[in-house]
Amino acid sequence: MSRSLRQAVLALLTAAGLVVSPIYAQNQQAPAPDAQSQAQPQTPPPPPTYQPPVPTTAPPAAPSRNLKLGPDYSKGKSWFPDLFSPYSPIHVPQPDLTNTPRIGQLISDGKLNLSLEDAISLALENNLGVAVAQYTPWLDEANLLLAKSGQNGKTVFDPVVTANINQSQSSTPVNNPFFAGTGSVSTSTTPQNIPPPAVLGHTFNTNFQYTQGFATGTQAQVTFDNSRSTSSIAIDLFNPALQSTLTVELTQPLLNGFGKIANTRYIIEAKNTVKVGESQFAQQLITTVTQVATDYWELVFARENVKVEQVAVDADQQLYEDNKKQLEVGTMAPLDVITAQSQLASDQQALVQAQTTQLLDETTLLVAITKDPLAAQLQNVEIVPTTPIYSPAVESLSLQQAVQEAWQKRPELQQAALNLKNAGVEVKYAKNGLLPTLNLFGEYSATGLGGTEIQTTTTSALTGADLLSPIVNSAGVPVTPAAFVPLFTSTTTPFIFAGGLGDDLSRMIHGNYPTLEAGINLTLPIRNRAAQAASATALLNQREQQVQYAQTESTIVLNVRQALITLDQDRAAIAAAKEARVFAQQSYDDQVKELQLGSSNAFTVVQKQQLLTAAEGTELRDEINLIEAELNLDQALGRTLDVHNIYVSDALKGTIARQPNIPGTPDGGQPK
Repeated sequence: MSRSLRQAVLALLTAAGLVVSPIYAQNQQAPAPDAQSQAQPQTPPPPPTYQPPVPTTAPPAAPSRNLKLGPDYSKGKSWFPDLFSPYSPIHVPQPDLTNTPRIGQLISDGKLNLSLEDAISLALENNLGVAVAQYTPWLDEANLLLAKSGQNGKTVFDPVVTANINQSQSSTPVNNPFFAGTGSVSTSTTPQNIPPPAVLGHTFNTNFQYTQGFATGTQAQVTFDNSRSTSSIAIDLFNPALQSTLTVELTQPLLNGFGKIANTRYIIEAKNTVKVGESQFAQQLITTVTQVATDYWELVFARENVKVEQVAVDADQQLYEDNKKQLEVGTMAPLDVITAQSQLASDQQALVQAQTTQLLDETTLLVAITKDPLAAQLQNVEIVPTTPIYSPAVESLSLQQAVQEAWQKRPELQQAALNLKNAGVEVKYAKNGLLPTLNLFGEYSATGLGGTEIQTTTTSALTGADLLSPIVNSAGVPVTPAAFVPLFTSTTTPFIFAGGLGDDLSRMIHGNYPTLEAGINLTLPIRNRAAQAASATALLNQREQQVQYAQTESTIVLNVRQALITLDQDRAAIAAAKEARVFAQQSYDDQVKELQLGSSNAFTVVQKQQLLTAAEGTELRDEINLIEAELNLDQALGRTLDVHNIYVSDALKGTIARQPNIPGTPDGGQPK
């Protein structure tokens, strides 16, 4: 027989029992009680009842807790005193995925005795959602470090030193040796397989350059070039020659690119974004604390609901046993026993469901307060809440006051304000980008020269006929003049300057050979549509952020209004639920007494018992709902962290108080 069919038959039998049992009880001849029964009448004991917890008048006290975000990744590594420190990676610790020792300290005899504030502290230490949210401001700080360097913008603020050291060896063929200074060669007598003369050279260069940008848009560049060269050209003044050049160049934008907004906009926006990340972290803390507290009270309700269902089962069992005894003595119809047995089975099923809900709520809370819920010490552990149910205090708070407090404290509105601030920075930058490019530049260059000076006594570089050759021979016959030969010979005497490199640098430093240059560069884009598009985009984004800010304000008003309404309704619901439970208890007790006297029946008692169980569950549910409504109101007002004395060092959350750090929370370095 199917389950639905069995239930239908049982319902029909129960309905028939309402009609048959009174008649059966009247017509049934009760057996004559024996002497022992008359001497000792048996009175059934009263059924077990559920004792609801008495709410306390004050919420649990919250200890002061301080969370540290860890190291400030926007500072980077200092180059002093360790010059090589900036060339090594910043240390980022591995995430700690093990549970903090606090959990083990709270376990005793296989039970995790957990107060509400212990659960919140464990969540702050172990909740993986909080651990993930910590990386948001850290990543924003790394982006701020990039913005400070200037690598993501037009102006590079980090000084850059460039060194170039090279040497070269060259051999250059010469087409005209005379003008190249290598001497003359008679091509008529040069064999064709001999290569033409060449200029041999050797050069060694050591060059340095320093560049840096500034917030005003100024670009500075200092170049220091040094070269040493030797050549086979005899007419060079210095061979080898040392030459040094120092060049200083400054460029200052006067229109486009002028000012701090145009050059530090990424830094300004990155700083605001870091605050956004810290606000998001605070928002995650609010969400986590609210959720953990809700999970805690849901477990409290589940455990109390198991007690309610257990008492109902015990009462059903006692009623069933009493009815069986009365059936045996002939004072009760069989259908009354079946009715009690049916109710017992139904409440047993409800008890199993309540126990299942308790196990699920335990698992939910355990995952929220641990990093590793499968740790050995947590196997088969039972979570026992120790914080009693309390009645939230009545707070006289108008909607206007609540909204003003929420606008001041809610992280979402702070984030919207910072995003709007960044949009304003973009508008100013785009406005500057509409201007033409007009740059003022100046350059100073000083050059020195030194080395081995070559002094020569050459008197002439001309050639002519050999005047000493005879005009006629011995026979008096004229002869052809001899070929042209050098008229004069040259001699060279090397002379090495003392401190040739020192002379080179001295001439450069003293500016013996200076070069000065100044000017203005103008770039005038025709139509300027790209800049106009950028400006229009920035303005549209700003207008969008303004609307989103107003939308966030409206959403907060809705949240606050809903939380206030829910809180007021839950207060009213508790008063009605308590009164309904008291009346249901009285009605049930009266029906049980009447059943014992024979003036009632089991079906009526079962009905009253069902109403009592429902009333007890409703009262308990309303008490938990009121506590959770207060949690939601604190979240809507942005006061969750303040209520639970949770502080985040240097995060964007009102006034930051310095409190002792939570034991087991990793610092990760010095606080910011």
